[in-house]
Amino acid sequence: MSLPSNRKPRLFLIVFLLISMATFAGFTKFNSDYKTNCAPQSDTSSADTVCLYNSLQLEKLGLSRKAYDYAMQGMNQLKACGKLKNNQILSIIDFSLSSCKKRLFILDVASGKLLFQTIVSHGRNSGKEMATAFSNSAESFQSSLGFYVTGDTYTGEHGLSLRLLGEEKGINDNALARGIVMHCAAYVNEALVKSQGYIGRSLGCPALPEGLHKTIIDKIKNGTCLFVYSPDKYYFSHSKIIPPPVS
Repeated sequence: MSLPSNRKPRLFLIVFLLISMATFAGFTKFNSDYKTNCAPQSDTSSADTVCLYNSLQLEKLGLSRKAYDYAMQGMNQLKACGKLKNNQILSIIDFSLSSCKKRLFILDVASGKLLFQTIVSHGRNSGKEMATAFSNSAESFQSSLGFYVTGDTYTGEHGLSLRLLGEEKGINDNALARGIVMHCAAYVNEALVKSQGYIGRSLGCPALPEGLHKTIIDKIKNGTCLFVYSPDKYYFSHSKIIPPPVS
């Protein structure tokens, strides 16, 4: 039975609206899923994560469990957002430790190995032995906390250097503009700990010991995750990657 001619346009309009609503619903779900995948998640204590921390005896080596858990969580977020080219390598700088300590930890999370542990500098205006003040501002000569993705390398004033891309707006996203890179420096030397009680400080860069920097930079360059940690209240109340602590 054919429909009256005056009802055909109305039926067409109803069909069109139903198709549009289904399409919009699918698009909304896609965006919701994307936001969910890239949103902070609080589950950082999976069996594999805990097992790796314990098996590498990272607590005995000085790495804060909180720094480790947050680093693993943030790396998963960056991975979900497609930020990482290499999600096998995770670097953690634990600024809750003295500059006298080996506070840079580089992990191969796929093979379950600790690749490097060494000293690393903080900015001269972040503190003397301990880094306690942080900034995203140019000429602050302070370190910036948070998550970075490693970039490419170049040869500059300090030799081989590694660009760092700050992933947290208002916290470390000025890293490139500030010239915050990973490089070597003679003042990152354990001998200075004996003579002055702390290693030398940078203009904000995480500087490495000479003789070790090339191997480290070559391992972590081109799209790996770097997390610079401190139990800093401002950071944890403003980070979009790490959820705020439960009060």
